Amino acid sequence: MDYEIFELGDIVLQRGATLRGAKLAYKTYGTLNADKSNVIVYPTWYSGQHHDNEWLIGPGMALDPAKYFIIVPNMLGNGLSSSPSNTPQPYDLSRFPNVTLYDNVTLQHRLVTQKFGIERIALVVGWSMGAQQTNQWGCLYPDMVRRIAPFCGSAKTAPHNIVFLEGVKAALTADAAWNGGWYTTPPTRGLRAVGRVYAGWGLSQPFYMQELWRELGFSSLEDFLVGYWEGFFLKKDANNLLAMLWSWQHGDISDNPVFKGDFKRALGAIKARAIVMPAERDLYFPAADNEWEVSHMPNAECRPIPGVWGHFAGGGSSPADTRFIDDALKELLATP
Repeated sequence: MDYEIFELGDIVLQRGATLRGAKLAYKTYGTLNADKSNVIVYPTWYSGQHHDNEWLIGPGMALDPAKYFIIVPNMLGNGLSSSPSNTPQPYDLSRFPNVTLYDNVTLQHRLVTQKFGIERIALVVGWSMGAQQTNQWGCLYPDMVRRIAPFCGSAKTAPHNIVFLEGVKAALTADAAWNGGWYTTPPTRGLRAVGRVYAGWGLSQPFYMQELWRELGFSSLEDFLVGYWEGFFLKKDANNLLAMLWSWQHGDISDNPVFKGDFKRALGAIKARAIVMPAERDLYFPAADNEWEVSHMPNAECRPIPGVWGHFAGGGSSPADTRFIDDALKELLATP
């Protein structure tokens, strides 16, 4: 096991359920300095785990463990932190309670402050659902977070994005083996179908037109659909996917007791210096949504990632996009 567990005890979640014996899995990279000023928080994304974030961490990169103490907290529902797949009865499997962005980030805040005694964060950064958590950190803890860099994400899940996720949900639950979430063997037909649905959204039309899947080592379009997309989701637990899907669909940094649904006020509360990086051709989180969000943030810039990789510009597969993101993070961390 290459990660640690922070025991949270019994947690009353935002939607009212009590998650007993809750656990937050996390991994750290680097060393916390004496004045605890070198902290970066880097939340995970939909279905991702801490090791899936490591493509943006390394020597000579912005997130260099020789310079920074990087904390990667695993989202609730991702199979390592408390999830449908590892929670005991009665809140196991399809009875796992609904978890919000607010729940995830307030529990991560407990980790940062109670476990490590940290009072200031140099940067919060994240991709996709990690970007949603990044924005949530910025508005909930404006005096703690100095900089944020959400990429290929949003501060509020748009209606079109919700519709996409309904397709994912329908594909998964149509499998007879799904059995209302009480399956004894994985619903593999449904998981393969989810991969096919995702394939049309995760990457752009020009990506497929240019056959850029060949750069990832696939020999044909069908090989890519089976070898990458179906293979990716066959490794996941269906109930975990649906738990995180609910969190994604209900993603809204203002939907909490602090902002009471006032989205503009939540955006305006983000005092951190921010570089917001949408991908030019992201079908989930279009750049126009981020441009509108940034217009209501007091210290932010919208800097689109050019190219044709769509949402996966932020996944670490495209070297050019990785350099673009890393350069922006270096610039951001260099600002006072």
